[in-house]
Amino acid sequence: MIKKILKGIAGLIVTAIVAGIAIFIATGPERPDSASPSAQWLEAGPYAIGTQEYVFIDDSRPTDENRGFPAKPERTLNTTMWYPQDAESSLPLIVHSHGIVSGRTELAYLAEALASHGYVVIAADYPLTSGVTPGGANGNDVVNQPADISFLIDSVLALEPSAKPFAGDIDINRIGLTGFSLGGLTTYLTTYHEELREPRVAAAVAIAGPSAAFAPQFFTTTDVPLLAIAGTADALIEHRGNAADIPQRVGNGNLITIEGGSHLGFTGVAEPTLRFMDNPDTLGCGAVMAVLDEDPTEVFTLLGGTSVGVDMNRDLPGICDYGYPETTHPGRQQMITQIAALSFFESVFNTDSARRQEASQQLRINIASDFSEASYSD
Repeated sequence: MIKKILKGIAGLIVTAIVAGIAIFIATGPERPDSASPSAQWLEAGPYAIGTQEYVFIDDSRPTDENRGFPAKPERTLNTTMWYPQDAESSLPLIVHSHGIVSGRTELAYLAEALASHGYVVIAADYPLTSGVTPGGANGNDVVNQPADISFLIDSVLALEPSAKPFAGDIDINRIGLTGFSLGGLTTYLTTYHEELREPRVAAAVAIAGPSAAFAPQFFTTTDVPLLAIAGTADALIEHRGNAADIPQRVGNGNLITIEGGSHLGFTGVAEPTLRFMDNPDTLGCGAVMAVLDEDPTEVFTLLGGTSVGVDMNRDLPGICDYGYPETTHPGRQQMITQIAALSFFESVFNTDSARRQEASQQLRINIASDFSEASYSD
């Protein structure tokens, strides 16, 4: 009798597992046609991917006190590097900046894609804005993060051969940035801010980055090419106020818009974990609002005012106060993001002119042709 019961339970468990697998497969993101250009850009590049962990410590700058947790005389940056194995040529470097209450591996899928195509990618947990910050993430510390990026670049360039896991060198003329959410703001500041900018940055990708307070003047310090990627269903960083007019405000600015793209949909955790939610930003808003001060735009008041192109009189949208629209599949959203960022960097950094032209075609035309949710403007 007991054996029959156990067999019955085992059968139910097997049935549940099979059903779960079937549902998982059935609800996966639709990939572009296998014969399309975009399908090829989703394939991994020619290099195997390696990872390396570092702890870089900047003794020249302090970490501020944070909600009762004492200040520190240094800034410690726990860092992950993704790199192409067996690459021996001069390699481009990409520095990624994470969002508030997030961490350095939030967009690992993008870092891996870039590394497989010959890029060295690094990302650090920032001292006061990551999800493991004692006292809770503090968005105002974003003003210190451009200097963190400069320090990270210096640290990678200074690695001794025994500490460097790849055989090639970093090409100092091919240094780029990616950033998500507050990291997108960090990317804007590091690329364009008159006083905070890092002049070695040669290309930048801002993903769901807040920029509404930046007047056109802010973006005139350099003609570095910029790609903004944003979703129309983003409940935290409103598309209209922060992204829609980037091509008009930025002289060398490009925009990929994802119809129905959410804020959390850009993060790796969203697929498959959050694929069944109508809008995963209901979770993101709770986490972010818990650590923001009463005025979420306060951080912009720390950036220098109208003299550097930061205008608090511009139409500044709030955060999480205009509803939760229906979203597209986060897997599709991440495919578009991966292809867009890779093709953008290839159109700027690849040393082969034919590859640069192919990448530009992919970014400007093919993504929108192969993904109904995507549109491009420059």
